Formats: sequence, structure tokens, C-alpha cells
Amino acid sequence: MKKKLLSILLVCAMAVATTACGGNAEEPAAPAETEAPAEETEAPAEDAGGAAEEQEAEAPASAEGKIAMITDSGDITDESFNQITWETVMAYGDTNGIEYEYYKPAEDTDEERINAIDLAIAEGATVVVMPGYLFGPAIAEEQDLYPEVTFIAVDVTEGDIVNLAGEQVPLGSNVYVCSFQEEQAGYLAGYAAVKDGYTDLGFLGGIAVPAVIRYGFGYVQGIDAAAEEMGVDVNVKYYYGGQFYGDDTITARMEGWYSAGTEVVFACGGGIYTSAVDAAQEHDGKVIGVDVDQRPIIGERCVTSAMKGLGSAVTYALDAYFGGNFASIGGTAAQLGLTQGDYLGLPTEDASWGFETFTKDEYETVLSGIKDGTISISADTENAPAVGSHTTVDYIE
Repeated sequence: MKKKLLSILLVCAMAVATTACGGNAEEPAAPAETEAPAEETEAPAEDAGGAAEEQEAEAPASAEGKIAMITDSGDITDESFNQITWETVMAYGDTNGIEYEYYKPAEDTDEERINAIDLAIAEGATVVVMPGYLFGPAIAEEQDLYPEVTFIAVDVTEGDIVNLAGEQVPLGSNVYVCSFQEEQAGYLAGYAAVKDGYTDLGFLGGIAVPAVIRYGFGYVQGIDAAAEEMGVDVNVKYYYGGQFYGDDTITARMEGWYSAGTEVVFACGGGIYTSAVDAAQEHDGKVIGVDVDQRPIIGERCVTSAMKGLGSAVTYALDAYFGGNFASIGGTAAQLGLTQGDYLGLPTEDASWGFETFTKDEYETVLSGIKDGTISISADTENAPAVGSHTTVDYIE
């Protein structure tokens, strides 16, 4: 295939849907057919930064093979999961002299995701990279059909691997999936926001899938911890929009929040952030981004972003494959957090640091507390986190 110029510098280490928490910026329209690779993509959204500390894979031993990336319901310019996954694949291929190509399913269905994988393999793919839990059924159906092909899926859990009949299927030895401890990134965002002086906050989730819930419940826990430390009262509005794109109805709800005093909204769910941003611009509000550093996209209204290491996770798995070490991770489902490496965090570059009083030293302190276990964060997605007397959360149906 025609090679792309190396247009990005991949920031490795610190992956949801579309994907568990990513997705397309607007309601997806079904393309006519599986598309050929685009000539260029936008500059990459920032990954969480830093090399994984405990998971190390060997450098590629050879350039044999071809990488295929399959998009989920979005595309490679979605400024989220698909884009950063594709840019990671491009950078990896260009750096190591490995052929690569992406495929966009003709429709947002399991059958078309399977068709896209079939096409990629027919065209020579030896390793297939997929972002998001939507690929669970496709993996379940394809892993045994192509035992010689390696499948890598980020933001996918073992529980997502169900066949088209809805039956749980064990992971094949040619499959590696990983998910993230999003509650840690959500905690950091909520804690930092309150420490920076925000006392009226909101959480706008997309579809209530586990990754989105973990982000949201972590956010509430971080808010509560900071409120208790400071002895200040905070209020939180909490709502799932039920979709991964913004629209007039959600924008109107966000305008209601901001006009009633909400200062900052954590918009967690792919393109749903556009509704929060539109409302914030009308009412001089702020937003918190998700998955990648969204300040370059949103601008100064973005206080910070709760990020996870999509690129680093893909790079780690590709290193294992091309380094001849995939057997060490094949058939496993990893959940990546701060004890495994710098897979989650907030952006600390000056251009993306939107806090006024919360300092980078304070951030490093709470980050270290999560890494060493001093700070405990619940990953429970079934029960809302308990909060202290200084925190009031309004869970809106």
C-alpha cells in the first residue's frame, strides 16, 4: 500500500464507546463500502505519556507482516479512539518499516466489522488492531477461523468476547485484549477541579458502559476526597446522555446546567463533548476532556482531560508480536492502571495545564498516592460511590 509520511510523534504510555468511552464526533453515517486508507490524518491527540514501567516487550525482531487497523463506528479523524489508534499504527509501521492499512466497516454492525476483518486478512494482514468493546463479537467469531492471525484489541474486556448468539467465548491464544482503570483518571480530574476552586460540577456521560461509569464514579470519588480535605461544600450533577454524539437536546440540558451555576462539566463519551462545549461557550463555562488531551481541540475552555494510554497499549502489543514474544500475552486480558505504568493521567504540558491554583507538584503527590496504593479508588460500576457530608450528587435519570 502507499505509505504515509511520518506525520506524528507518538507519545507512549497513557485507551473507552464507539469504543468504551471514545467514539465519533457525531451520529455515525454508514459509509457505502469499506474504505481505502486516507492519504493524511490530523495531528495526533496526545496520549497519556511515559513508557510502561512494568510491562516491557522486546523491540521488533523483523519487519515481516502487515498491520491492519479496523475502525469502530467512527473514523480515523474522530479526535479520539480511532484517530489515536490509527496514528499509533502509522508511526509504528513507518518507524519499523512495516506495511499497514486501515479499514472502515460499511455499517456499524457486528457483521460488517467481521467483513472488514475478513477483507483485511484476505489482503495480507497478519495482525489486526481494533479499538473498542464493539469488537467483542467479531473477535469471538474470527479468532478460531484465522488461528495464524494475531488480534489486538484495546478497551476490550474478556467479558466482551461473546459470539453472535450472545454466548461467552474464551480468548484464543492469538488474541490480546486490554482495558483501563478509568476510575483513576476520573479521580484525578475531579480531585484537581475541586482543589482548583470549582464547587459546582457536572458529569455528562455517553452510554453507561463500564468504562464510562468508571470514569464517572472515579470523578465523584476525586471530587469528594478534595472536598473533605478542604472542608468545602460541592454539588455534582450526573447524567448519561445515552449516546456518543452531541445534539440539540443534550446541548439544551447543558445550557440549563451552566445557567443554573454549574462551572465545569466532565464530558465523557466520544463526540458528546460537543454539546458541553457549545453550552459552555454560551454561558462562560468550562469542560473537562476525556481519553486524550482535548485542549488542542476545545481550546482554553478545557481545564484538563482525563486521559488513558491507548497508543502505549497498542505499541506494547505490537512490540510483543513483531518481537516474537506474543505468546507471553496471547490469550490474556489485561487491565492497565497506574501500578502497571503511566497508563492514566492528566496532561501536564504548560499549554494544556488549565488550572489556576492547583499545581503540578500537588498533582504529582496525588498521582504517587494512587500508584503506591495510599489512595484507594473503587472500581465498582454497580453502586454509586459513597460520599461525605461536603458532597451532594444529583443522579439524573
